[in-house]
Amino acid sequence: MTAKILIIGAGQAGMQIAVSLRESEFAGDITIVGEEAYAPYQRPPLSKAYLAGDSDEESLEFRNPNFYAENRIKLVTGEKIIGAEFGENGGVATAASGKTYSFDKLALAPGSTPRKLTLEGAELDGVLYLRDLDDAKALKDRWDGAKNLVVIGGGFIGLEVAAAARKAGKTVTVLEVADRLMARAVSPITSEFYREAHERRGTSIRLGVQMTKFIGAEGRVSGVELSDGSVVPAEIVMVGIGVIARGEVAESLGLETMNGAIVVNEFAETSNPLVVAAGDAVLLPYPLGGDTQVRLESVQNAVDQAKVAAATLLGTKDAYHAVPWFWSDQAELKLQIAGLSMGYDQTVLRGNQADEHFSVLYYRDSKLIAIDAVNDVPDYMAVRRALAAGHNIPADLASDFSIALKTLINAEKA
Repeated sequence: MTAKILIIGAGQAGMQIAVSLRESEFAGDITIVGEEAYAPYQRPPLSKAYLAGDSDEESLEFRNPNFYAENRIKLVTGEKIIGAEFGENGGVATAASGKTYSFDKLALAPGSTPRKLTLEGAELDGVLYLRDLDDAKALKDRWDGAKNLVVIGGGFIGLEVAAAARKAGKTVTVLEVADRLMARAVSPITSEFYREAHERRGTSIRLGVQMTKFIGAEGRVSGVELSDGSVVPAEIVMVGIGVIARGEVAESLGLETMNGAIVVNEFAETSNPLVVAAGDAVLLPYPLGGDTQVRLESVQNAVDQAKVAAATLLGTKDAYHAVPWFWSDQAELKLQIAGLSMGYDQTVLRGNQADEHFSVLYYRDSKLIAIDAVNDVPDYMAVRRALAAGHNIPADLASDFSIALKTLINAEKA
């Protein structure tokens, strides 16, 4: 196959599509167009190792610069694609610069962009977001000179930054409008554990709060005003209130989207069979079955779905059935999640939260659907294997922490 394939988006998914195409001996042209000035790089370390000074730009890169030439992958950086269209002889994508990129088939991996907080003072210097390397640089540039840091949003990224800031000796306050942390991803059991764990380490967690504006002087932020009139001091405010799918190019092509996300089937096909999509901007059928459509914002999904997308481009359809998994490192706490807990009607707690070593198993109609594991790799791996095999672990047996979960995987078929 010698078609010309254009990949829009140079993140994890876009990079994996290109690599998978070459590994499958695709002989045609491959072009990756990315909006950032950098070659494809890892994002998860930005809120952890990079911020802590344990990694640099070079160590973040997926591949060395020679890789692209050696594998005949044309990489275009610093180019924002604003639209695309099909004609009689393939399609053309247009960049903000006016340049055009032709293609026979198209892969969309545009990722997502941070949801912005529209409060008075949001333009002040020091009000930051963390999604890409430039964001991380901006945060790091102000890091040493900041004594007080406020995190708005109690999700994974915000809590990772909060943990790093406490380790660096800063005064840290987390402001969350919801009544618990990580509410979209975990149960109240896990949420409450993390609230207590962060507070034990010196971070102030304030739940159910409303913010009215950012306070500043001479163009720089100095605090966050709350609805009760109090002000939380801050030289840095890191906003982490979720992300928005980048579906603009898909919409320019007339593809089906939902709330900005690109709708695909189990083969990563969009509503146009000549276009595939993968990664954070995609709404896909839940890989473990059922009628639910989900957005999976994870490295695992970006990689696994990109492999499916590459196979579809080559005419070899392979349905996406990987178990979703996620992780978050916050101080000494390693949270690993397998499956999605949405719709659960029962939980089983294993281990000892006081020792910061436990897991929460989720069930729906007596069937295992997910796990949160905190510093408990064996339980996490056992549930991940069970979900992949379609097996169940009976809740009444799982509650006995003296029994290894891996010995119960085949006890009952799901």
